[in-house]
Amino acid sequence: MNMWIDSVLVFLVLTNFLLLGSRRLAARIRLSAAQGVLLGVLTILVHADNIGLRTLLLAIGTMTVKAGIFPWLVRRALRETDVRRSVEPFLSYTLSVLTGTLLLGLSIWMSSRLPLPGSQAGSLVVPVAFFSIFAGLLLVVSRKTALMQVLGYLVLENGIYTFGIALAYEQQLLVELGVLLDLLVAVFVMGIIIFHISREFDHIEVDRLSTLTDYHP
Repeated sequence: MNMWIDSVLVFLVLTNFLLLGSRRLAARIRLSAAQGVLLGVLTILVHADNIGLRTLLLAIGTMTVKAGIFPWLVRRALRETDVRRSVEPFLSYTLSVLTGTLLLGLSIWMSSRLPLPGSQAGSLVVPVAFFSIFAGLLLVVSRKTALMQVLGYLVLENGIYTFGIALAYEQQLLVELGVLLDLLVAVFVMGIIIFHISREFDHIEVDRLSTLTDYHP
């Protein structure tokens, strides 16, 4: 079973690298949805020895929210804002992938300092969780569009979810419901921000918001 768990975690790492290096917004949304499916499968695999209704509901809810609802909201925002091109990020795509490689190494080192006692999720869960959090943060700070920052936040939360699977086994449902509630509020807030930016401007590049400070009525 650990082999299957490790395989899913490796795919999560690959999707993070693809998100860091991809230029197309639509492809990034699909990758984010793919992560939601992988996390739902991971939930079932981790609890395969003692699978129950709670585990199944959590896995289905995870895939519904992360692979269905959230990507649909982002796609709708993409259509409403009429984004036709990919905006060059603060950090180039090549440098983003290289930085991601360094962050993966940092995650592996940090996981060696924070071993996971008695885990049934495999030895890769901690470094993958760290890497997902770091990759999400990198997407948030290095991308210029609010849409990509929303996706970065989703990736970051996926890392938190991965930690929840391994470290909050007994109270996992309560932990994840709280995290998903916070994330749902954050996505709606970002949706409101994107709507207002697109209504007032011809773009949703967040770095151009600095020009607002130069406005004098």
